[in-house]
Amino acid sequence: MSGVRLGYLVSHPVQYQAPMLRALAQCPEVDLKAYFLSGMSTGQYFDRGFGRPIEWDVPLVEGYRHEFLSNRDEDKEASRFRYLPLIPSLRRDRIQVLWMHGWMYSTNLMALLRGRSLGLRLLLRGESKLGNEPANPLKRSARQAFLRWCLSRVDGCLCIGRQNREFYRRYGVPEDRLFDVPYAVDNEFFRARVATARGGREAFRRSLGLDPGRPVILFAGKLVPHKGPALLLEAYRRLSPGGGVEPKPYLLFVGDGPLRASLEQQARETGWGGIRFAGFRNQTELPAFFDLCDVFVLPSTFEPWGLIVNEVMNAAKPVLVSDCAGCAADLVVKGLNGFVFPSGDVGQLSDQMRKVISDTALRESMGRASLERIDTWSFREDLRGILTAVERVMS
Repeated sequence: MSGVRLGYLVSHPVQYQAPMLRALAQCPEVDLKAYFLSGMSTGQYFDRGFGRPIEWDVPLVEGYRHEFLSNRDEDKEASRFRYLPLIPSLRRDRIQVLWMHGWMYSTNLMALLRGRSLGLRLLLRGESKLGNEPANPLKRSARQAFLRWCLSRVDGCLCIGRQNREFYRRYGVPEDRLFDVPYAVDNEFFRARVATARGGREAFRRSLGLDPGRPVILFAGKLVPHKGPALLLEAYRRLSPGGGVEPKPYLLFVGDGPLRASLEQQARETGWGGIRFAGFRNQTELPAFFDLCDVFVLPSTFEPWGLIVNEVMNAAKPVLVSDCAGCAADLVVKGLNGFVFPSGDVGQLSDQMRKVISDTALRESMGRASLERIDTWSFREDLRGILTAVERVMS
């Protein structure tokens, strides 16, 4: 295989994916070009989840060829229900293999519908896992029929993890069309930033007004219901030894969103000073928080993956993750680098936090295990899987 013309179709530039695309663009086996339905993330835009304008502080479209199929400032949701002119671009660029991220856009559906007639080989990568079926039998049957149609049109599925692979199997995709392309982050970026932050850890702690010697429990993400920040706050309250006494560790929320005001009110009602809110922090700022914390918690009630867990593991930290997060099955080994708790089980989460926070040796061993485990879940494996899939569908 030499220089296969590979197209990548995705809704918008994503901060997690850009480094991988730059690495893939350097592979002589493929000639990569990305096609974006929208360019809204390349400048300042209003993020509904964070509830505020944001602008990423890492390059999103540098180092690889790309094309915007709609106005660069257009909201990606505006592109969901209307077809954008992808086919002429694919013909002009003589694309041989089209790799699509997801299927819930009109443009993606058109590619599925016309791909074979255009002589394209189609690869699909998505985040779906089992367990999110509609309760209504008619809706469930319609969804299952639609998914079977979508998956029957592709030549290969790129699996982000174990649960994602099981999803494709359930819908009839044979083993020889499944390729492991794990959901990964730029491990080198986060490790380098964490190493830099380590030297200034105590100064950073002081800048946040945190007392030395008190452990830090960290949450980082959007303060929205399905991320479970209220569950975490309640689990933290249960760490109190009784009588309204404040728990020893800090609980640090990094992020913003519609729940922030109510969470801050609940924190004030405790009368404790250990619950802190640091607001939204950008990609280059997060590693300092990862380095500072003693344990990270992802208490989501809905989470296709949870790439923030990948990021924190590069800081050699224990992770406590809800069992509804897709990453739990692949990245967290009970008692080795963290724990997995039943989604919504405040009592078990509180018990796990208490166990980890109270045992320094356990935290250190779990942190080392996190770092070792995430080293095998990287762009290195992604590139291997993508190139294998391209070679297989072209043979």
